Amino acid sequence: MSSADAAQSAKSALAALAALGISRAYLQQRGLRLYAEASELVRAGTNAEGREFLLTPAAAQAWQAMQTAAAQDGITLVLESAYRSVARQLEILQAKLAAGQALNAVLLLVAPPGCSEHHTGCAVDIGTPGSVALQEEFEITAAFAWLQANAARHGFSMSFPRGNAQGYSHEPWHWCFQGSPAA
Repeated sequence: MSSADAAQSAKSALAALAALGISRAYLQQRGLRLYAEASELVRAGTNAEGREFLLTPAAAQAWQAMQTAAAQDGITLVLESAYRSVARQLEILQAKLAAGQALNAVLLLVAPPGCSEHHTGCAVDIGTPGSVALQEEFEITAAFAWLQANAARHGFSMSFPRGNAQGYSHEPWHWCFQGSPAA
């Protein structure tokens, strides 16, 4: 990402935060950081409805290798979410607010615009057949057990375990590619 693109990404995030009344002090208090939006994205997969999921090239390659390895062990991993723009993150928050949810409660479940790992193109929300998407019950699936045992070999780690430093609710489905897969 060029410095001009990074600056524009930060400007977009700060504008979205201001629109919601979220201060930089709030971000600091929660230990949240601003993430630049990915500048290069490739198709990492599609779901049964034909929705396309995008990731950075390295994250997409690692995701596909991890999905293949899981399948070889009899585990089906499916993408529920991948890259998400700052603008899309703002839409998600605004929809929850329009539905009558309080901002402070929403911010325990959804990252403020600019603060989501999904902006990086390296985060994936993972599901498996027979489990309700994006629900804590994912942690009792064979897919979650497989991820705990094997995701690090593919460069992924779970971002929001119980008691995470950022104060988000536990998200056993949210995994982020951290770089080179472990040896």
